[in-house]
Amino acid sequence: MVSGGAPGASGVPGAAHRTHPGYGLIGPRRGRQTLPLEDLAALALPIGDDGVIIGVDEQNQPAVLGFNRPEPFDVVLVGGLWTAQVLAFRAAATGARIAIETGRPHLWTNLVQVAGGGQQCMTVFDVGRVPPQGPSVGSPVLVVRDCGMRPPRGRVSALPWQSVLTLLPYLSPVAPRLLEHAGLVGIQRVSPDEAREIGRIMGLPQSDVTALSTLPDWVTLWCTRAGRQFVTVQATDAETGLLGSPRRVD
Repeated sequence: MVSGGAPGASGVPGAAHRTHPGYGLIGPRRGRQTLPLEDLAALALPIGDDGVIIGVDEQNQPAVLGFNRPEPFDVVLVGGLWTAQVLAFRAAATGARIAIETGRPHLWTNLVQVAGGGQQCMTVFDVGRVPPQGPSVGSPVLVVRDCGMRPPRGRVSALPWQSVLTLLPYLSPVAPRLLEHAGLVGIQRVSPDEAREIGRIMGLPQSDVTALSTLPDWVTLWCTRAGRQFVTVQATDAETGLLGSPRRVD
């Protein structure tokens, strides 16, 4: 992960140094396959970290988030619905089933109808009504909790091959607990007071705390207590046509 300062002209903070906390944006590690050097040219697929490409980092390199993991994984996004929907859309493209727990199902209708190319890979549930999803290595699940500023304790929690993404539009009294227990936290533009509170919880340097109140709509700071990385979402034409332009507030 990369530590950055305040956003420059491009809206993305400059890189300072690279850290590797061992989890978060870097995809889950797998056992590496080997082959003779003379057979290397026969490979047709790229080898590297797997997961969802959530944007590009300060070096304009793909930033990958591995939702499909053999261990429970909780992600908290303090940000906008647009970013959460892009993440869900891209996770569905990797073969994950998406369970959406929301009190505003009308805002998810178009995405649910389009995702999967006719196959039902996204399902919307009322708040507190998500049934067991039966995740497995062959059928991983991402539960998206779009339940407002005070999401109730969910009936469905993170499990092996079932990650949970909790969307918080802003900080609330329950936010510190959620951030402290999350495996990864994403922060979009927040007020200076919220930025200071997040910086205290996540141990962010002052430069990042200052940057959080000025981030463009398409930039997110993804962080753990061991590292951080500013990521710019570059929406595809299909995503823009379906979800509109990036926006922090809906």
